[in-house]
Amino acid sequence: MIELEHLTKRYGGTLAVDDLSLQVAAGELLVLLGESGCGKTTTLKMINRLIEPSAGRVRIDGEPAESLPPHVLRRRIGYVFQKIGLFPHLTVAENVATTPVLLGWDRARIRARVDALLELVELEPALGGRRPAELSGGQQQRVGVARALAAEPRVMLLDEPFGALDPLTRTRLQESFARIRRRLRLTAVFVTHDIAEALLLADRIAVMDRGRLLQVGTPRALMTAPAHEFVAALMDTPRRQALFVARLLEGDGSEASP
Repeated sequence: MIELEHLTKRYGGTLAVDDLSLQVAAGELLVLLGESGCGKTTTLKMINRLIEPSAGRVRIDGEPAESLPPHVLRRRIGYVFQKIGLFPHLTVAENVATTPVLLGWDRARIRARVDALLELVELEPALGGRRPAELSGGQQQRVGVARALAAEPRVMLLDEPFGALDPLTRTRLQESFARIRRRLRLTAVFVTHDIAEALLLADRIAVMDRGRLLQVGTPRALMTAPAHEFVAALMDTPRRQALFVARLLEGDGSEASP
């Protein structure tokens, strides 16, 4: 469904993404995992041409991304990001309807789509008339997901969408998004630096470091057979945290940090 072929991005003398090749199968969720500044978000933005590559090519469903005008391409791809970016002067329903309005859908179709999406993301219909400022952070992010799904895309891009939320809200939204993705059979690329989030959500994980792809595989494969020292160190983090929690539960009196 998504193919990245020798994708490269340079900013002057800085190589932000270095000869990256990846494939994302239809219905798969691929997580781009790595530290801040490793090229994850740059890669994500090159998929829908928010950033143009210096070299290489993106194909979506076999079609070169550069063959379409950027605005046409972006209307086919749902995009969710951490800062949400809802329009403060519009209601929730109007925010969700943004892309269908641009596509010229009739009012009845838009209304039905908005109602269906609010139900899908588990928001009460009455919230459709409120402004974003009247919602909690978790509710706003659900609206962001609904807006990204409004034009019935087959592909979604998500850039640390739950990173700014408290742990309980974040967990609920992760679970909700996983259900939505399976139900709609979406193909998704999900950027995060949170190792636990990657392990919980991904079908496969692509680990990046300083613009380069180090390893790609299932969560189990990366945990059991890391191919690089950096990958091994990343995958060891949740193990150490789990061990620390287990020691606390055992009541051994240790208060040392993991």
